[in-house]
Amino acid sequence: MDKGTLYLLPTVLNDDPVENSLPASNIRCILRLRHFVVEEIKTSRRFLRKTGVTGDFNDFHFLLFNEHSDKKHLEQYIEPLLQGHDMGILSEAGFPCIADPGSEIVRLAHRHKIKVVPLSGPSSIFLALMASGFNGQNFIFHGYLPIEKTARTKKIEEMENAVYSKDQTQIFIEAPYRNLQLFHAIVTTCQTAIILCTATDLTTEKESIQVKTVKEWKNDIPDINKKPTVFLLYR
Repeated sequence: MDKGTLYLLPTVLNDDPVENSLPASNIRCILRLRHFVVEEIKTSRRFLRKTGVTGDFNDFHFLLFNEHSDKKHLEQYIEPLLQGHDMGILSEAGFPCIADPGSEIVRLAHRHKIKVVPLSGPSSIFLALMASGFNGQNFIFHGYLPIEKTARTKKIEEMENAVYSKDQTQIFIEAPYRNLQLFHAIVTTCQTAIILCTATDLTTEKESIQVKTVKEWKNDIPDINKKPTVFLLYR
């Protein structure tokens, strides 16, 4: 029996029409799939409807995979692929497997010689890097920083050192409701000359990308509270 193909399906970053962010080829691929690995079933169904999926979702097969899933039983997620069904991994926003669960399933698919096809789409991380004017040849994405104050301060200091010692752009994110806490930690920890970019509400009409020194930021708190934001540090 031929094995199925695993498609990595980016989703939109906002509620705008999907055709504003996704290539038509992505939508065609989605419309023919019936097997999906998703973080949340409700939001995934909503997204699929927006792409034009019709019919009864009882005819679809959704496997839930998120930070709470048991990683000891990954084989169940590739079983449809081994049975010859094509399958898609859906992100909640942006790219699957980047600041997003799913890489373990992709790695397992490779071990079983299953074809993996990544599709193009919006990534807040790379959009922010492109728009920042920072070093796009040498950069690192840290994901979420520690919540605990001392550990967070230490991490910010390490990132600042890497900016100067490695000429490396530092990229990181935070839960939107903690954005301002992180912002204040940055401006109180970093040297005043280092440059911070905040990229907020990307791909929306309210998109805001601001690049300023920490000194300038101290007198101009950004409107990022409870808004999806990517932070970048550079010199």
